[in-house]
Amino acid sequence: MMKTVHVEDRRFKAVYRKVLHRLDVGDRTIEKTVRKILDDVREKGDKAVLRYTEKFDRLKLTPDQMRVDADQTRRAYEKADPAVVESLQYAADRITAFHEKQKKEGFTVQNDGIYLAQRVHPIERVGLYVPGGKAAYPSSVLMNAIPARVAGVPRLVIVSPSPDGVLNPYMLIAADIAGVTEIYRIGGVQAVGALAYGTETIPKVDKIVGPGNQYVAAAKRLVYGLVDIDMIAGPSELLIIADDRANPTYVASDLLSQAEHDEEAVVIFLATSKSLVEKVEREMKAQLARLPRKKIATTSLRHHGVTFIVPDLKQAIAMSNEIAPEHLSLFVAEPFAYLDGIVHAGSVFLGEQTPQALGDYIAGPNHVLPTGGTARFFSPLCVDDFVKRSSVISYSREALEKSGQHLVRIAEVEGLEAHANMVRIRVNNNA
Repeated sequence: MMKTVHVEDRRFKAVYRKVLHRLDVGDRTIEKTVRKILDDVREKGDKAVLRYTEKFDRLKLTPDQMRVDADQTRRAYEKADPAVVESLQYAADRITAFHEKQKKEGFTVQNDGIYLAQRVHPIERVGLYVPGGKAAYPSSVLMNAIPARVAGVPRLVIVSPSPDGVLNPYMLIAADIAGVTEIYRIGGVQAVGALAYGTETIPKVDKIVGPGNQYVAAAKRLVYGLVDIDMIAGPSELLIIADDRANPTYVASDLLSQAEHDEEAVVIFLATSKSLVEKVEREMKAQLARLPRKKIATTSLRHHGVTFIVPDLKQAIAMSNEIAPEHLSLFVAEPFAYLDGIVHAGSVFLGEQTPQALGDYIAGPNHVLPTGGTARFFSPLCVDDFVKRSSVISYSREALEKSGQHLVRIAEVEGLEAHANMVRIRVNNNA
């Protein structure tokens, strides 16, 4: 179970430091393997992609079999539970409505013969990595594809592994709901490489988004610069702040929901009451016994779970801002009173009736969030991630004559005489 540390305990500094430095940005052994695969894909294209797909996914394909055809999506609907399809559509509608609010237009400024503008354009080609096989996540398809569609991205490409030929029908349905029709049944590092470099079959994209394992994350990091990526992603994490009035059953259920993600999931509990901590521990043991993913959750709690007993909510908020969690839940009286004090968190959940899973599925805000403390400078995936901006500048001759002297002075100070001459030649030329 989770280790418990009081802030006055002499172990506190060491444990807290480990929490603050929890992000591992790269294993050198993994990186070496990933570089080799990426190099192969860059040099050999489809041939390398197909070889690694056969090796890792036990799936032998020809180039023309990589793309999923419309019949497979149609058959996915035939296999699916209509109620689940309805729920996916409900979630998609909520996600779309929220992200529509994020759209921004360009602007212009005109005065004294000067025209300035900022133009906003969607990124032309975006690749979406979707974990595949039996453990597919259709919610991730919606969360990544919908803001891209709202932004106006004209070409969105999904890559998703299908180990032993298994394609999750709900992943295909989510893609269809989100309006994505170009799907390739490849995954892993080779898929990231195919998107970054382009192959005979897979189009080169301008940005790659979407979750993946350590190898996929390393591949995205290594191709960054050639293409853009969404963020440096680590294991999923949840931090709960609770006062002595919190319901231990609710706290326990939310902590366990995070722990069941995978063995590396990070679970942090800041409590003002030792009595509450003891009640939560009892509840967690009882609920854990009934979980199908008990083994995964237990491993996560043992290795990456920690409870800090703090003297008051003020210190809890201060610690939370230092930790900068992916998900932050406030199980306190009057949670809105503390919202202004929270400056570093990917997503904030206020009150006991707001389980964190709402953000994962149906609330509307994006569940692709900064992890490992990167909420200090990264934001949730949004429409802005799928657009780029261009500046436009136009001066009349009169405007250049009036203000050009300022440019000349600055250029001369920097020793860039040709820059200064660009203005002098124009101003001194009477033509």
